[in-house]
Amino acid sequence: QLELVESGGGLVQAGGSLRLSCATSGRVFSNYVMGWFRQAPGKEREFVAALRWSSTSTYYADSVKGRFTVFRDSAKNTVYLQMHSLKPEDTALYFCATSTTGWQISESGYAYWGQGTQVTVSS
Repeated sequence: QLELVESGGGLVQAGGSLRLSCATSGRVFSNYVMGWFRQAPGKEREFVAALRWSSTSTYYADSVKGRFTVFRDSAKNTVYLQMHSLKPEDTALYFCATSTTGWQISESGYAYWGQGTQVTVSS
């Protein structure tokens, strides 16, 4: 059983940066994949980025590639999403999640979810 707690969201101007954190409690196995998703008002939740815990291999949605970076601090059992060059369309509730079955970009592949942290980008 894992518990995930996101933090770091807030209000930022377009072009600015934010770093989201996802602290995990419980054992994270090396084959787990940590994912970030987001959901804007009136839209479905969408995949943003993912990282394999053991190898730190990463995968990004095209919409954030080159602007967002996902990384982890294994000593703190925490995954981060560093976001640069933010755009108003990045405004959403951001979730971290854990897949115990390898690489997944569908939310159905993630068994554990945090409660979300709001990111608002003003124009």
